[in-house]
Amino acid sequence: MLTVNAVSKHFGATTALDRFDLSIAPGEVVALMGANGAGKSTIVKILSGVYAGDSGSMTLHGKPYAPTTPQDAKARGVATMHQSIADSVVPTLSIADNLLLDSFNNASAAWFATPASRLRDARAVATLIGLDVDLRAPLSSLSMAGRQLVTLARVLIAKPSVLILDEPTASLSSAEAERLFNALGALREQGVAMLLVSHRLGDLRRMADRVVIVRDGKRVADLKPPIDFDAAIETMIGRALPKAQPQPRTNAVAAHSDGLQIRNLRLFPESVPINFDAARGEIVAIAGPVGGGKSRLARTLFGIERIVSGEILLDGRPWRPKSPADAIRAGVFLAGEDRWGTSLFPDRVPFASIQGTISFPFLSRWFRSGWIDRGRERREAEEAIERFSIRCKGPDDRLPSLSGGNQQKVVLARWHAQAARVLLLDEPFQGVDAGARADIADTLRAGAAGRVTLIFVSAIEEAFEVADRVLRFDRSTLEDVTHHANEALA
Repeated sequence: MLTVNAVSKHFGATTALDRFDLSIAPGEVVALMGANGAGKSTIVKILSGVYAGDSGSMTLHGKPYAPTTPQDAKARGVATMHQSIADSVVPTLSIADNLLLDSFNNASAAWFATPASRLRDARAVATLIGLDVDLRAPLSSLSMAGRQLVTLARVLIAKPSVLILDEPTASLSSAEAERLFNALGALREQGVAMLLVSHRLGDLRRMADRVVIVRDGKRVADLKPPIDFDAAIETMIGRALPKAQPQPRTNAVAAHSDGLQIRNLRLFPESVPINFDAARGEIVAIAGPVGGGKSRLARTLFGIERIVSGEILLDGRPWRPKSPADAIRAGVFLAGEDRWGTSLFPDRVPFASIQGTISFPFLSRWFRSGWIDRGRERREAEEAIERFSIRCKGPDDRLPSLSGGNQQKVVLARWHAQAARVLLLDEPFQGVDAGARADIADTLRAGAAGRVTLIFVSAIEEAFEVADRVLRFDRSTLEDVTHHANEALA
C-alpha cells in the first residue's frame, strides 16, 4: 500500500532522517518505535505532507507519492491524527462544527448546509467513535480526551487507505481507548494500512502486526511476531532497562503538620468527600480514569478551580490559593496534562525558547530589577537540559522544533528550576519513551526530599513505577492500592 525508500531529511546541520525505509501492506498495522527525538515525528510529517524529504522516494498504491500539503495527502488517501491536538481543532467552535471542519472546504456542501443538517451530519460522525455529548456545546467544554476523540472522528470520516496515528491514546481513558481499538479493528478488516506511533506497550501489543524501530534517524530493526518488546525497547534506546519495581514507601504518613492534608474535600456538588495526607519527601500517585476528577484535584490545589466544601492544609495551615500566581509564589507548582494549553508558548511568542519557557514563571523572583538576566536564564536552561537529558541544540531552541517527548521534558524541567513545597504533575509521562520515563522517574525521586510530590495519571502501571503510594480515585471513591503494585506491574 505504502513504501518509503531511502528518504533523508536535514534541518541545517542536523540529520533527522538518514536513508529511512518503510513498507506497509493493506490491512497491516506497523508500529513505529523510537526514543524521543529519534525521527518518528519527521517520518509522520513527511508522509502527511507537512515536510518534503530531501532525497529518496515514496509510493502509494504503487504510484509515486510526494504530497505537497496535508490537504494533498488527505486527498490521496493518507490521513494523520497528530500528537498535538491543538493543530487540529478550533476550541471556540461547536463540537459539531469541529467534526465537520473538513467538509467546509467543499463549497457546494457548505452552500446547502443548515444548522439542522450540520447537526445531523455531525451526529453521524460522532457515532463512528461512540462520542455521546451535546454536539452544540463549544469544543472547549470537552476534556483533552474528548477533543482527541473529535480529532479521530475527523480522520475517520475521510475514509483513508493509509491511517497514521501519532500517540492516539495519550489522553484517553481505558474505555475510550477500547472504543478507538474497536474502530481501528474495523478499518483493518476493510484493508486500511496503519502506522501506529505509541509509547504505550499495551497499545502495541494490542494492535501491532510488525514493529519498525528508528534510532538517530535510521531504521535499525524490523521485528515480526512473536515480538519481544523488552528487546525492542533495548534496541530502541541502546541500553537495557531495569525491570520496573514498586518503590519502597519512604515515609509512614501520619496526621502531622508537615506536608499536605486533604480533609472532607468535595470537588463536585455530587461527589463524595475525600481525605488523604501526603508527607514531605513522599511521592504519591493519584490514579484514575480520564474525567474522573484527578485533574480537577490538581487544578484545585493550584488555584484554578474552587472547592465545593472541605479543607486543604499545607504545613498545618489552611490552603486555598486565589490564582495560579498565588500558588507559584507559595511554592506550589503544576505541570498540566495539556502542555500546549498550560505550559508552552506558540513559536511567535518571545518566550517560546527552552530558556524562556523555564524562566517565565519565575521572572519576578529571578529578575527583580525588571531586566532579564540572559546569562542566568541561559545557565538555568543549560542545567535543566543536562538534568532531564533534553535532546536539543541548545537553550535557544524553539519548543515547536522539539519532539513531543522532549517538549514534555522541558515542562517538567521548568518546575524543577525552583525548589517547590508541593509539585503537582498531571500526566507527566505523556508522549515520553520508556527510557526517558525511567530517567524522569529517577530525577523525581532524587529531588523529592523537602517537598510533597503528587502525580496524577490514568495508566496505573506508570504510577507504580515512580510512587511511594498509589491512591485510586474517581468522583465516588479514593482508596490506597499500593499493595497491588506487583500485580499491576506484571
